[in-house]
Amino acid sequence: MRRWTAVGEPLPAIAVSCTREASTEGRTEPYAGAVIDFRAAVEARDPDAIAATLADDVVFRSPVAFKPYPGKAITAAILRGVLRVFEDFRYLREFGDEGGRNHALLFAARIGDVAVEGCDFLHLDERGLIDELTVMVRPLSAAQALATAMADQFEQIQREATAG
Repeated sequence: MRRWTAVGEPLPAIAVSCTREASTEGRTEPYAGAVIDFRAAVEARDPDAIAATLADDVVFRSPVAFKPYPGKAITAAILRGVLRVFEDFRYLREFGDEGGRNHALLFAARIGDVAVEGCDFLHLDERGLIDELTVMVRPLSAAQALATAMADQFEQIQREATAG
């Protein structure tokens, strides 16, 4: 069954717990609420709650860098940098299967005067933690603005990632 929310419709505030269990046809699925937890954490701009949704072996794929970034420390640090860069961030729609491990969250934001549209593609591991996060943005002017803004953040991101 497909699930999505309407444009601009926020999710209700919830506590973050990636191990919430839901019963699906006699099965227990530990990842049933993980995407909601990630979305709520991002919308609340809560870096600790965002980090709690990430697997230790998560791989982050940036819209402006070819090389993937493996590991929870660097991914969490990059996402903290994104929180500092994006203004007026909001999720518009969510696509995925109930109980499924693949999800897409369509978003809009701003970097200065540049409007950004993008999508977070999430894959969940068997524990309900995000083990793959791929981000894409459009238009080209938004990708360029994001690349510039994140380059300005990268020394701090590296310091945060090595600090733990």
